[in-house]
Amino acid sequence: MKDKKIVSEIVDILNKILECELAGVVRYTHYSLMVFGHNRIPIVKWLRDQASESLQHASVAGEHITTLGAHPSLKIGKLTETEKHSLNDILTESLEHEESQLNNLYTLLKLVEGKEVYLEEYAREMITEEEAHVAEVKKMLRVQPK
Repeated sequence: MKDKKIVSEIVDILNKILECELAGVVRYTHYSLMVFGHNRIPIVKWLRDQASESLQHASVAGEHITTLGAHPSLKIGKLTETEKHSLNDILTESLEHEESQLNNLYTLLKLVEGKEVYLEEYAREMITEEEAHVAEVKKMLRVQPK
């Protein structure tokens, strides 16, 4: 890729994706510590699996950034402590987080579509994973798809 302006825009959105995934690691780990009740064990496992997946996603985004000759961000995406820890509150916050990341991924896709196949495929794969995750959380919340 030769256009430095486009490369800069791609790196910026990849860094947003990286930061959001790192926030997911913290967020899902925190949530896993705050679950109580009869169904705690499978829910905690699911949340910790989400934290691990976020770390893996962050690593892949960082690899793409360094492939482009840039520097991965050390920042972490937005983290807010709502002090709300019911399972519905946790899932609602998770849904908002995942939908925000989907917006980042769609932005990346628009930037690279038809220009960089490997980044286009990465964006599509991540969108597929995130949309499946959003659908699963909506099922858990019993929110009907649009």
